[in-house]
Amino acid sequence: MTPQSQFMILAPIIPAREAELRQLLASMNHAPGRVNPDNTLIPFAQFDTLHVARLLILDDQTTADVGVHGLPVPAYPLYFALLGDIDGNENAFLHDLARRAAVGLSMLFSCCEGFTADADLLTWMQQHRSPAIANYVNCRGRTLRQVREEAALRDALENYLTRHASALEKMPPREIHAQLVAFVKGETAISRLMLSAEEPTPLGWWIKNTLHLIGLPVLLLLALPLLIVVAPFYLIRLRQLEKTDPALYPSVDQAWSDALALGEDHEVTNQFSAMGSLKPGLLRLLTTLGVLLTVNYAARHLVRPGRLGRIRSIHFARWVFIGGAKPWALMKTARRAAFFSNYDGSVESYMDDFINKAGFGLNASFSNAIGYPRTNWLVLDGCADECKYKEYLRRHTLPTQVWYKAYPGLTAIDLERNTRIRRGLESASMSNEEISAWLALL
Repeated sequence: MTPQSQFMILAPIIPAREAELRQLLASMNHAPGRVNPDNTLIPFAQFDTLHVARLLILDDQTTADVGVHGLPVPAYPLYFALLGDIDGNENAFLHDLARRAAVGLSMLFSCCEGFTADADLLTWMQQHRSPAIANYVNCRGRTLRQVREEAALRDALENYLTRHASALEKMPPREIHAQLVAFVKGETAISRLMLSAEEPTPLGWWIKNTLHLIGLPVLLLLALPLLIVVAPFYLIRLRQLEKTDPALYPSVDQAWSDALALGEDHEVTNQFSAMGSLKPGLLRLLTTLGVLLTVNYAARHLVRPGRLGRIRSIHFARWVFIGGAKPWALMKTARRAAFFSNYDGSVESYMDDFINKAGFGLNASFSNAIGYPRTNWLVLDGCADECKYKEYLRRHTLPTQVWYKAYPGLTAIDLERNTRIRRGLESASMSNEEISAWLALL
């Protein structure tokens, strides 16, 4: 299995170069929300391990929200972010990225503080990495090559069924399956179809993943006596804060919402980028860390492939602390976090999915942010106030200037179905009922 990795490069923008950077980003698109995959700055289509990527300016319009807690409004710089989800090792991909897109990357990063013409591009990107505190992959091990090969397989099978419909409709399901198996063998023999074997799992990744699987439960077990003592005090204080935190429920600016809509709904999948400030205080920070570390653990080891809770429409997602992923880098009066995802359907259906299928997790993850609807015991209420939640989310959504997806037109459910088609084709022991169910996938 080839595991997936993520990368994110984050750097403050030189104020005098912001307009130039925005022009460069616009040049990477055919039109707003429609990337040119062969653009000259970063030719995304040349990277055969890159699933999704985005470039955006983190222009947080809600920084003044900290004032509701009596805090001064901080003067944050604008940040430029380049992030993506890939097959294999992050460093190997960044090396390839620096080699293939050196000129374009240098033009983009020259608009950022600390980048000079003689800078080593790879080293500079590694120094400006911003790792995620929590990450979700729809199906770990499903590579871009596999996605494309299985999509081509499904198209070939459906074309074959259409061309031979009159002859096949008289056959029992098992004979149809045998015909399709023979057809695919012939197509692969002449390289018209490719069905690559799975690569072995890297030993280093397997060791790290196993240690992560075991390590967190062991740490919790060791800390259990302390947690039992602290838990009542924590819960009482949390409930006090939930009742007394100042409320902030402004409506989203319509012009802002309209600007966001320019980059949405251009195909079956959308990008989502959001950012905001955490509520002040150590308890809120520790709660956020605890929740997101739990989310990350569950996403890696517990949830079924293709599902985040009961949600099946998300390809990739991540939570990132802006300003550092280390807890000691976050011990400031005001802290910010960002959430990035790639999902199928409209933003309205995306919000409804979270409310109806993962409301408790949504509340736990976001209730420590300023302006989120008031929760009850961390996981109750909150997003149940649908209007306030949707206004909150839209206010915190950021325009994504450039977004790339390597397999447009394919949803997460399409990818799962295509994998099931391939597995059924390669299976030598299916019952008649299983074969009929498999044919229904086509």
